[in-house]
Amino acid sequence: MRAHKLIEHPSDVGIEAHGQALAEAFEEAADGMMEIIAERSAVQSDVERTIELAADDIEQLLVKWLSELLYLYDGEHFLPSVIRIDELTETRLRATIAGEMFDAARHVPLLDIKAVTYHQLNVDRERHIVRVFLDV
Repeated sequence: MRAHKLIEHPSDVGIEAHGQALAEAFEEAADGMMEIIAERSAVQSDVERTIELAADDIEQLLVKWLSELLYLYDGEHFLPSVIRIDELTETRLRATIAGEMFDAARHVPLLDIKAVTYHQLNVDRERHIVRVFLDV
């Protein structure tokens, strides 16, 4: 079963996500973050992109993964509607995302996220649960 929930925090927003496998938990964390950023019901899957990342460990990989999605939204105004992890190891991630460029006439921004943090970051490999906090 896949799912994510928001965690209340005085100055940040947290996401706890889980799945049948760790890759699904990474997908759910990404979906949770994007749902915080913008209303995605009107987003179409017109453009597909591949993301490939490497890191020293799985925790750093989670932060880099979410930071890359945040950059695509903030820096390139790309809003994904579909997020799929194709490969996940302790140090590498390959994903496919599909979406479109942000259009203020059709898309509703919700909350600005400044950064993905290492504060209380946790990756539970056995239970396929990730926890991450976002600086808002």
